[in-house]
Amino acid sequence: MSGNFTRRRVLSGAAAGIAASAVPFGLTGSAQAAGAPIILGVPTSQTAAAGVADDLDHLNGTTLAMEEINAAGGILGRPLKLFVTDVDKLSPESCQQAIAACVDAKVQAISNAFLFVPIPAMDASAKYRCPYLQGNTQRAATDAFKANPTKYSHIFQTDPSEVHYGYTYPLWLAAMEASGKWKPKNRKVHIVQEQVGYCQTISKAAQLALKKSNFQVAAVTDIQFPVQDWAPVIQKLKEVDAGAIMIDHWVAAEYAAFCKQFRANPVKDSLVYLQYGPSQPEFLTLAGEAANGFCWSTVLGVYADAKGNAFRAKYKKRFPGIMGLVYTGNGYDIAYYLKAAWEATKDPSNFKAVCDWIRANPYRGVCGYMDMRNPYQEAAHFPDNGFEVSATELEKGMSQLYVQVQNKEHKIIYPYEIKESGLQKAPWWT
Repeated sequence: MSGNFTRRRVLSGAAAGIAASAVPFGLTGSAQAAGAPIILGVPTSQTAAAGVADDLDHLNGTTLAMEEINAAGGILGRPLKLFVTDVDKLSPESCQQAIAACVDAKVQAISNAFLFVPIPAMDASAKYRCPYLQGNTQRAATDAFKANPTKYSHIFQTDPSEVHYGYTYPLWLAAMEASGKWKPKNRKVHIVQEQVGYCQTISKAAQLALKKSNFQVAAVTDIQFPVQDWAPVIQKLKEVDAGAIMIDHWVAAEYAAFCKQFRANPVKDSLVYLQYGPSQPEFLTLAGEAANGFCWSTVLGVYADAKGNAFRAKYKKRFPGIMGLVYTGNGYDIAYYLKAAWEATKDPSNFKAVCDWIRANPYRGVCGYMDMRNPYQEAAHFPDNGFEVSATELEKGMSQLYVQVQNKEHKIIYPYEIKESGLQKAPWWT
């Protein structure tokens, strides 16, 4: 595994489809469960260039859930078993092959972190129709469900879509100002946007939402992966001198490089936000002290409430080291969501009954509340931002977590219902 590859890394000249290779996972602690195994397919990037870190987090979280479930007697007297198959997230052919491998293995369900090209995988599962739960964070995928709910009725996105990164940004700015911890030097926002579709969608949503706020977009600067030198970007940031800066990128290692260069030549008194990438463990490792003061967010992440902290403690004991805050909890939650559905329907092979149960019954996990009762069949977003699929109460949606790096640790600062800390003065603020 290379620490340089994060959730949204897109490489030019990526390899074509790779053959799915199956790896069965054992039935640890399953002595009490003597029936035929219930098989959960977990397509996991193992050899490709993109997504390895997030997929390992997802697999680890799923493994922890499997071990707990089997140690407690399994599901309906049957042990849970994982079927892990390799996938290249950048290749439509490989995505299809990974799903086909799960079908050939006759899995009872599929759990996946995300795919850069989700539609081919969705299509590959359309005939088999076992429950397919994933954290794609892509409105393009849930738009496909909305357009054809019959074909994709078995596919559930267990987190909100990426549009909420943009929609919620002005809400966060307003909350930080209202807290008194941040006094904007002006009402300007400078957006630095990468060129992949994911980042462009976020940027467009942010610009739309900012037009309805009392902040205004002062400049939009394009960057192209890989960013070899942030100096020209930082120079433009200094020229615009916006009170709020959004770096709409996705690569943790490059974010770390940005933090170091920015700290050496900062835009004084600006509130700087980095989109998602710092959630990867390598960000803190690479950025070190330079990470302090920067903010970031994720629409999917482990809460710091009692339930979330209990999971964090168990996960760190089982998998020592810096813990990823996103797909670790997502893999864990999906396994337990399926367990609840299988136990309620009494028959994991009755795919329609299981999917109908998931669609009708929300589940509260370590990453929040998953409610599929909407036209997109995706987790509702909290806080409410006036756009589709959002919730007005914390326990009726999945909270976006706004985080600040404080003393080289991630601390949730917003929404206030689940905050760990308040916004602290950044080192470049006077």
